[in-house]
Amino acid sequence: MIKKIDLYLLKNFITLLVMTFLICAFILLMQFMWMRLNDLVGKGISILVLAEFFFYAFLSVVPLALPLAILLASLMTFGNLGEKFELTAMKASGISLFRIMRPLIFLLAFISISAFYFSNNIYPKANSKLWTLVFSLRHKSPELEIPAGEFYSGIGGYNLYVREKEKNLLKGMMIYDFSSGFNNAVVMVADSGYIKFTEDKKYLMLSLFSGESFENLKQQQGRSNNSGIPYRRETFQTKEILIDFDSNFNRYDESILQNQSVSKNVSQLSYTIDSIGKIVDVRGAEQAYEMIRRNYFGRETSPERILKQNSEIDKKQYNPDSLFLNMNQQQMVETAAQAKNMATQKQESIRYNKISLQEATTQLTRHATEFHRRFTLSFACLIFFFIGAPLGAIIRKGGLGMPVVVSVLMFIVYYIIDTAGYKMAREGLWEPFEGMWLSSSVLLPVGIFLTYKAAVDSELFRNEAYLKFFKKIYSLRKSHLYIRVMNKLTKKFN
Repeated sequence: MIKKIDLYLLKNFITLLVMTFLICAFILLMQFMWMRLNDLVGKGISILVLAEFFFYAFLSVVPLALPLAILLASLMTFGNLGEKFELTAMKASGISLFRIMRPLIFLLAFISISAFYFSNNIYPKANSKLWTLVFSLRHKSPELEIPAGEFYSGIGGYNLYVREKEKNLLKGMMIYDFSSGFNNAVVMVADSGYIKFTEDKKYLMLSLFSGESFENLKQQQGRSNNSGIPYRRETFQTKEILIDFDSNFNRYDESILQNQSVSKNVSQLSYTIDSIGKIVDVRGAEQAYEMIRRNYFGRETSPERILKQNSEIDKKQYNPDSLFLNMNQQQMVETAAQAKNMATQKQESIRYNKISLQEATTQLTRHATEFHRRFTLSFACLIFFFIGAPLGAIIRKGGLGMPVVVSVLMFIVYYIIDTAGYKMAREGLWEPFEGMWLSSSVLLPVGIFLTYKAAVDSELFRNEAYLKFFKKIYSLRKSHLYIRVMNKLTKKFN
């Protein structure tokens, strides 16, 4: 009987997990696509490139979709068991809640291990390929589609106006050529013309008929004192212009992201963190030693002399207070000005040292942040299961109503806390460990509390329990009021 219960729970949970994961991934994927809509629309991208983009985008949203799907599936599974009184029947048969959850705990352990493998091996590669593809799409020239009756600026350095279109023939053309700068613009008008790509699709061939052009030669004027600006006017019957316009899809090399933290696994991140950490420590020590050696009371000082902090000779010989008080007024003013200049120079030196270390420190923080991110996904899967399963057992509501509302609210709380911790860690305000594990440390006690309440059959989310509690308080208050009134009446008549 126990084995049948295990199979029954696994079947229900896996079915709901697959369904909720696909729904959550689809919603997050649509959000990602909406943010990258400008990189896709009007570029004339092939179906294969779009399919590749969708595939890598789908892999990139798995770290958010999987914990949410586990939370929703576990809540729906145990909510359905509670609503159909199956959970009550199991407990009445002597089966504890932890024994009921045992097959799902083993399944979640396997999912967590798989999630770590995904975040450590598949996610970095998918991220690298996705952002390489995004950069390639972003720099692809838009598809050439010239509208009629309005200016078109899709060709770099040119503004083109067409009065009307008749198949491939463009009529009433006006072209502003700003390729040499705004002050050296060339204006061309033509009765009609054609635009077509060259065979290699790297240039546009613009053929104009029956028109004229006007060119400002201000650049050729030089230093002439003549107030007039020379220009050139040309009338033509046919004119051809070759414009640089690469319409091919040129994919960037993935090596441009090989040094970024998002494209590395745990071993690579650990090696980079160790290397950058040594560089930061060595640079910081060198800068501190140089600042002390060159700016200690404005004199050159040997390391041995710096370490003699308890030397009475140095204290007497270089006591700044006694030296300053023994000076006359002019010497005091000159010494104060010199000290101010030295302090300003030291401040500038500290700022320069900070800037020189900033890039290495930023890289160290980002790599450490990504290192901890590889583990938080697996831990989040376990936490959300121990939140969703007991919460469903307490609420005892199945379907997509209450579980969806509760899951979305819990996930919003998790997402806000996780994003805040990530921002703090990435900006260097917190340690990477503190920022990346903030959401897990906040939700872990919640999961433990809910699991305990579900194990002892708590009435935490039942309206009847709260109504009974308030009725009890009201009745106690009413009885106390009755006793007080009777005591007052007794005293009055006595």
